[in-house]
Amino acid sequence: MKPISIIVAIAENNAIGKDNMLLWHLPNDLKRFKLITEGYKIIMGKNTYYSLPKRPLPKRTNVILTDVKDEQIDDCLMVYSIDDVIDKCDNEKENFIIGGASVYRQFLTIAQTLHITWVHANFEGDVFFPEIDSKIWIETDVEHHVKDEKHPYDYSFVTYKRKE
Repeated sequence: MKPISIIVAIAENNAIGKDNMLLWHLPNDLKRFKLITEGYKIIMGKNTYYSLPKRPLPKRTNVILTDVKDEQIDDCLMVYSIDDVIDKCDNEKENFIIGGASVYRQFLTIAQTLHITWVHANFEGDVFFPEIDSKIWIETDVEHHVKDEKHPYDYSFVTYKRKE
Protein backbone atom coordinates (compact mmCIF):
# COMPACT_ATOMS: atom_id res chain seq x y z
CA MET A 1 0.00 0.00 0.00
CA LYS A 2 1.29 3.46 -0.89
CA PRO A 3 1.98 5.74 2.09
CA ILE A 4 -0.92 8.21 2.20
CA SER A 5 -1.32 10.75 5.00
CA ILE A 6 -3.81 13.48 5.73
CA ILE A 7 -2.69 16.86 7.07
CA VAL A 8 -5.31 19.29 8.35
CA ALA A 9 -6.09 21.85 11.04
CA ILE A 10 -9.42 21.24 12.77
CA ALA A 11 -11.46 23.25 15.28
CA GLU A 12 -12.96 21.49 18.31
CA ASN A 13 -16.34 21.42 16.51
CA ASN A 14 -14.59 19.82 13.46
CA ALA A 15 -14.84 23.01 11.34
CA ILE A 16 -11.99 23.36 8.85
CA GLY A 17 -13.06 26.30 6.71
CA LYS A 18 -15.65 28.80 5.60
CA ASP A 19 -16.11 30.48 2.22
CA ASN A 20 -13.07 28.55 0.90
CA MET A 21 -10.83 30.19 3.54
CA LEU A 22 -9.07 29.02 6.70
CA LEU A 23 -10.75 30.03 9.95
CA TRP A 24 -7.63 31.15 11.85
CA HIS A 25 -4.04 32.22 11.41
CA LEU A 26 -1.52 30.19 13.40
CA PRO A 27 2.02 30.82 12.12
CA ASN A 28 3.42 27.70 13.82
CA ASP A 29 0.80 25.55 12.11
CA LEU A 30 1.83 26.97 8.73
CA LYS A 31 5.51 26.32 9.56
CA ARG A 32 4.69 22.75 10.56
CA PHE A 33 2.71 22.22 7.34
CA LYS A 34 5.67 23.47 5.28
CA LEU A 35 8.18 21.38 7.25
CA ILE A 36 6.14 18.18 6.91
CA THR A 37 5.13 18.54 3.23
CA GLU A 38 8.17 20.09 1.49
CA GLY A 39 9.72 17.63 -0.95
CA TYR A 40 6.58 15.49 -1.15
CA LYS A 41 3.42 15.21 -3.24
CA ILE A 42 0.49 17.21 -1.90
CA ILE A 43 -2.94 16.19 -3.17
CA MET A 44 -5.89 18.55 -3.14
CA GLY A 45 -9.15 19.43 -4.81
CA LYS A 46 -9.34 22.35 -7.20
CA ASN A 47 -11.08 24.69 -4.71
CA THR A 48 -8.32 24.10 -2.18
CA TYR A 49 -5.72 24.83 -4.85
CA TYR A 50 -7.38 28.15 -5.73
CA SER A 51 -7.62 29.08 -2.03
CA LEU A 52 -3.82 28.89 -1.59
CA PRO A 53 -2.09 32.25 -1.12
CA LYS A 54 0.74 31.10 -3.40
CA ARG A 55 0.11 28.68 -6.28
CA PRO A 56 1.50 26.15 -6.80
CA LEU A 57 3.04 25.60 -3.39
CA PRO A 58 6.83 25.60 -3.89
CA LYS A 59 9.17 22.64 -3.31
CA ARG A 60 6.28 20.16 -3.55
CA THR A 61 4.54 18.33 -6.37
CA ASN A 62 1.06 19.88 -6.44
CA VAL A 63 -1.46 17.21 -7.45
CA ILE A 64 -4.93 18.54 -8.29
CA LEU A 65 -7.98 16.26 -8.23
CA THR A 66 -10.72 17.42 -10.60
CA ASP A 67 -13.66 15.74 -12.28
CA VAL A 68 -13.28 17.92 -15.39
CA LYS A 69 -11.61 15.50 -17.82
CA ASP A 70 -8.45 16.83 -19.48
CA GLU A 71 -8.47 20.03 -17.37
CA GLN A 72 -4.94 21.39 -16.92
CA ILE A 73 -3.43 23.81 -14.39
CA ASP A 74 0.08 25.07 -15.07
CA ASP A 75 2.89 23.42 -13.09
CA CYS A 76 0.52 20.90 -11.47
CA LEU A 77 -0.03 17.19 -11.88
CA MET A 78 -3.70 16.67 -12.75
CA VAL A 79 -5.69 13.61 -11.65
CA TYR A 80 -9.29 12.78 -12.46
CA SER A 81 -10.32 10.06 -9.96
CA ILE A 82 -9.33 8.53 -6.64
CA ASP A 83 -7.77 5.59 -8.50
CA ASP A 84 -5.81 8.07 -10.62
CA VAL A 85 -4.55 9.79 -7.43
CA ILE A 86 -3.41 6.47 -5.94
CA ASP A 87 -1.75 5.51 -9.22
CA LYS A 88 0.26 8.78 -9.21
CA CYS A 89 1.24 8.56 -5.52
CA ASP A 90 4.85 7.78 -4.63
CA ASN A 91 5.47 4.19 -3.59
CA GLU A 92 8.17 4.95 -1.01
CA LYS A 93 7.65 8.56 0.12
CA GLU A 94 4.68 9.89 2.08
CA ASN A 95 1.89 11.47 -0.01
CA PHE A 96 -0.17 14.20 1.69
CA ILE A 97 -3.87 14.87 1.29
CA ILE A 98 -4.32 18.59 2.06
CA GLY A 99 -8.03 19.19 1.33
CA GLY A 100 -10.76 20.04 0.87
CA ALA A 101 -13.49 18.37 2.88
CA SER A 102 -14.73 15.96 0.20
CA VAL A 103 -11.16 14.90 -0.64
CA TYR A 104 -10.47 14.31 3.06
CA ARG A 105 -13.62 12.17 3.36
CA GLN A 106 -12.65 10.06 0.36
CA PHE A 107 -9.13 9.40 1.63
CA LEU A 108 -9.87 8.94 5.34
CA THR A 109 -10.70 5.29 4.67
CA ILE A 110 -7.30 4.57 3.06
CA ALA A 111 -4.87 6.95 4.80
CA GLN A 112 -2.42 5.40 7.27
CA THR A 113 -1.44 8.59 9.13
CA LEU A 114 -3.22 11.77 10.23
CA HIS A 115 -1.23 14.92 11.01
CA ILE A 116 -3.80 17.04 12.85
CA THR A 117 -3.53 20.51 14.31
CA TRP A 118 -6.34 20.75 16.84
CA VAL A 119 -7.35 24.37 17.34
CA HIS A 120 -8.88 24.54 20.81
CA ALA A 121 -11.87 26.73 19.97
CA ASN A 122 -15.16 26.42 18.10
CA PHE A 123 -15.70 28.24 14.82
CA GLU A 124 -18.55 28.89 12.46
CA GLY A 125 -17.67 26.91 9.37
CA ASP A 126 -19.24 25.59 6.21
CA VAL A 127 -16.88 22.62 5.80
CA PHE A 128 -16.06 20.06 8.46
CA PHE A 129 -13.64 17.18 8.96
CA PRO A 130 -15.20 13.78 9.74
CA GLU A 131 -15.00 12.45 13.29
CA ILE A 132 -11.73 10.66 14.06
CA ASP A 133 -12.87 7.23 15.26
CA SER A 134 -10.77 5.96 18.20
CA LYS A 135 -11.62 2.38 17.14
CA ILE A 136 -9.65 3.01 13.92
CA TRP A 137 -7.01 5.59 14.92
CA ILE A 138 -4.46 5.68 17.75
CA GLU A 139 -2.74 8.85 18.94
CA THR A 140 1.03 8.38 18.58
CA ASP A 141 2.40 11.87 19.21
CA VAL A 142 1.06 15.01 20.91
CA GLU A 143 2.55 18.48 21.30
CA HIS A 144 0.47 21.12 23.14
CA HIS A 145 0.88 24.88 22.65
CA VAL A 146 -0.74 27.79 24.49
CA LYS A 147 -1.93 30.97 22.84
CA ASP A 148 0.50 33.87 22.66
CA GLU A 149 0.85 37.21 20.86
CA LYS A 150 1.07 35.48 17.44
CA HIS A 151 -1.31 32.59 18.14
CA PRO A 152 -4.78 33.67 19.36
CA TYR A 153 -5.85 30.12 20.31
CA ASP A 154 -4.41 27.18 22.21
CA TYR A 155 -3.59 24.38 19.78
CA SER A 156 -2.08 20.91 19.66
CA PHE A 157 -0.15 19.00 17.03
CA VAL A 158 -1.37 15.41 17.11
CA THR A 159 -0.30 12.46 14.97
CA TYR A 160 -2.58 9.45 14.60
CA LYS A 161 -1.77 6.08 13.05
CA ARG A 162 -4.29 3.61 11.71
CA LYS A 163 -4.63 0.64 14.07
CA GLU A 164 -3.45 -2.69 12.69
